[in-house]
Amino acid sequence: MNIVNLEYPVPARVLESVPAEGQSMAIGDFDGVHLGHREVIGRAVSAARRRGLAASVMTFHPHPREVLGAKAYSTSITPLDRKLERFRELGLDTVYVVSFTPTLAALSPEAFVDEVLVPLRVKSVTVGFNFTFGHRGLGTSALLKQLGEGRFDAEIVQPFRIEDERVSSTLIREALALGDVERVQNLLGRPFDVSGDVVTGDGRGRTIGVPTANLSIDARSVKPANGVYAVNATIETGPSAGQTYAGVMNVGMKPTFHSALPVATWEVHLFDFDGDLYGHRLTVSFVSRIRDERKFDSVTALIEQIGRDMQEAKRRIGAQA
Repeated sequence: MNIVNLEYPVPARVLESVPAEGQSMAIGDFDGVHLGHREVIGRAVSAARRRGLAASVMTFHPHPREVLGAKAYSTSITPLDRKLERFRELGLDTVYVVSFTPTLAALSPEAFVDEVLVPLRVKSVTVGFNFTFGHRGLGTSALLKQLGEGRFDAEIVQPFRIEDERVSSTLIREALALGDVERVQNLLGRPFDVSGDVVTGDGRGRTIGVPTANLSIDARSVKPANGVYAVNATIETGPSAGQTYAGVMNVGMKPTFHSALPVATWEVHLFDFDGDLYGHRLTVSFVSRIRDERKFDSVTALIEQIGRDMQEAKRRIGAQA
């Protein structure tokens, strides 16, 4: 899969690299790459294979709503690196990562089509039913279809529903805010996960017999509700790369030991693992939320609760498997 970082106006070097046969392109931010997004992208890939075109996606970074002042979009369900990993699974030839700037935001819908899509030899466009583009979002999916007449086909994909509920990034964010990672898994079509490097923590876990890996998570990642979770963790780098371990993770402020931390910490204890993970990268997939984070009256009480959490995590991971 070829990744092209694209700015407006479209550079000549990018236009020179466009396949001569043209492209079938899915367009959207695709935050989360959830089941609805996969439907849109899958339709674009199918059209490409059917018509002998290259299969591509156009996505935007940062999120357009963030640039336009929506604070809720300063974090992502899938930060860009994770999003690109998900795209690799979908049979795409090219991903265009468009730098979303105020200049691009000011383009009229007509200019976006004339100066971006047509020069990229787009022959087929696939978008979701609520897709908007151009200045102030005045371009709708219906207008895209109209502007494409005689130049490209436009397919508008209707909402993807699970039990009559429309799958959306907003719904996933709401479920994460509640810590409902099981519901999130249903909406994404896979477990919610985060990746980060193991960094030095306060070392307290080892002193109480429960060594933990402290992860440095991209600040742009949406954080699930504070609490204790059953997880599976895959080691991405180092001697144990590729191995996955069940475990238990605490996301939060560690109130038993700290009166106030500036930011939440992400700590994971891996079952049946004995080794050094410092400096290595982990991907942690969330299985189930076990309980709220809370302050304990003593370290002994905390240790006893951690023991119960570990047993419950093993039960839930085993039940899911």
